[in-house]
Amino acid sequence: MNFKKLLGLAVVSALALTGCKEDKKAEVASAPAPQAQKIKVGVMSGPEHTVAEVAAKVAKDKYGLDVEFVLFNDYALPNTATSKGDLDANAFQHKPYLDKDVASKNLDNLVIVGNTFVYPLAGYSKKIKNVSELAEGAVVAVPNDPSNLARALILLEKQGLIKLKDNTNLFSTSLDIVENPKNLKIKEVDTSVAAKALDDVDLAVVNNTYAGQVGLNATEHGVFVESKDSPYVNIIVARTNNKDSEAVQNFVKAYQTEEVYQEAQKHFKDGVVKGW
Repeated sequence: MNFKKLLGLAVVSALALTGCKEDKKAEVASAPAPQAQKIKVGVMSGPEHTVAEVAAKVAKDKYGLDVEFVLFNDYALPNTATSKGDLDANAFQHKPYLDKDVASKNLDNLVIVGNTFVYPLAGYSKKIKNVSELAEGAVVAVPNDPSNLARALILLEKQGLIKLKDNTNLFSTSLDIVENPKNLKIKEVDTSVAAKALDDVDLAVVNNTYAGQVGLNATEHGVFVESKDSPYVNIIVARTNNKDSEAVQNFVKAYQTEEVYQEAQKHFKDGVVKGW
């Protein structure tokens, strides 16, 4: 092959390579930008939502994850919504509540993906400062959902107010009270209104979420408070088919951070304990 032919081939090759490079640039330019990760999470309205918003900020800053919160005022709804796929996850409950909900509603595709905080129950009153002041026949309001009812009754027993048949049974009911020396009238009320019942009862055992909504916190206002070694740590729940997804895992990591804990401390004082 002579020199001119070699030169011609080299030019053609160079042009071909240039064309390939231009084509690749065009392909890169026309390729769609990767979509941001998104997750839809159910939480209870009030202080817990405010705390969760800090987790959303951490998730966005650290992992590029967009978190959309769906707010609830009724504990009965988020698990069903998560199971059906209307939510990707939820963060509002402890394991005894989840276990009961799963069993009663056949929500077998729900699974725990991480812990958040222990939010201790507390007894509040506008009439007494100490349990020793509770009068004969006093009316005591307790949450009526199965797991929090047992939790409240166990707490009342620890104050020496009642005695249960089995204080390790996390689903005890009022029928399991075997001793009631002051003949207390145990009044089961909707969990969401227990704090608002304080004007009508002598004592109310209230979930921290709803106590916060009416300006109460266990440290400053509680007559007595559940101990910090409570087994009722709150959890993040997803489904078996998305539990290992990057979005769910990154949300869990974002929630389990010091920034979120510090925000929880602002709202719940010493009434919140890390669960991780």
